[in-house]
Amino acid sequence: MSKAGFIANVAKKGQMSKAEAKRTVELVFGQIEAELAALRNGGRLQIGRFGIFTVAKRPARSGHDPRTGDVIRIKAGKTLRFKPSDILKKAVGIIGNENGDAR
Repeated sequence: MSKAGFIANVAKKGQMSKAEAKRTVELVFGQIEAELAALRNGGRLQIGRFGIFTVAKRPARSGHDPRTGDVIRIKAGKTLRFKPSDILKKAVGIIGNENGDAR
């Protein structure tokens, strides 16, 4: 879904103008972005019914240059991890369904 489509859905379901919906969506995404930027030094951002964002440290490691096959050293770094909530997993069919079956 595009951002414009998302805004249109928010406007329709929220019974508001597209301009109001756009402002609301941009405020929410802006706040999430600011919270994620604050995670650079650790911590977590939990958004209820959606999931948890954390910053994980990756240690330095060895890798291979795909062109030459030479062993190269990859620097330590950070990566953003996301753990979806059970509600989100159920919504997209990752765990369980109406019949109680796992997919």
